[in-house]
Amino acid sequence: MNAVHLTDLEKTYANGVHALHRVNLEIESGDFFALLGANGAGKTTIIGILTGLVNKTGGKAIVHQVDLDEDIDGVKSQIGVVPQEFNFNIFEKVESIILDQAGFYGVPRDKAKPRAEELLKALGLWEKKDMQAMTLSGGMKRRLMVARALMHKPKVLLLDEPTAGVDVELRRGMWEYLKELNKQGTTIVLTTHYMEEAEQLSRTVAILKKGEIVKLAPTAELVKEHGSIEKAYLAFTHETI
Repeated sequence: MNAVHLTDLEKTYANGVHALHRVNLEIESGDFFALLGANGAGKTTIIGILTGLVNKTGGKAIVHQVDLDEDIDGVKSQIGVVPQEFNFNIFEKVESIILDQAGFYGVPRDKAKPRAEELLKALGLWEKKDMQAMTLSGGMKRRLMVARALMHKPKVLLLDEPTAGVDVELRRGMWEYLKELNKQGTTIVLTTHYMEEAEQLSRTVAILKKGEIVKLAPTAELVKEHGSIEKAYLAFTHETI
């Protein structure tokens, strides 16, 4: 079954920028999928449409057989998203941030508390639970965003540059956590500028250029043909990284 199915997806912004051009994409349930492309290629626009933050101008978007046009709340309930920018209240305590998220999705407090403990421990944040978010390092803030996105147990996790600005040690720790999460059945869609990250984590890669998918293939196939995801990316986009 497809976790995400996009058909002729289009987006033209009010300023005339045509961000997506008839994008057709199927992401299988349980896949670890990487969306690669330069800034402005359309990666974040796709994520924005799936999360209801961006209104598409054409085409269809379906998440686990729920049509975005017919039931946007039904789509949102199946998705967890980690955006590029920190968007939580930095003065709020760590645990409160993710408990509030659970409440937003209607998760009862008696279920949210143990879920919060489970996620914070798994992501190395439990000892920080009573501290204000502003006291966390950049890498810990990224982990907090992941914990928040997972509070309602979404079927699909959208990661928009999740390790940007994170040091190597924390990044690799995040990789291991995401791999395990994916093994447990969560479909993960990743956008990243770190080609090594895409190569290490993903099973399928879509390369976007100027709002169009120029290559869609299994990660292993691209590595076999080009030597690395970085070389494959350069071959299909003719762009520097």
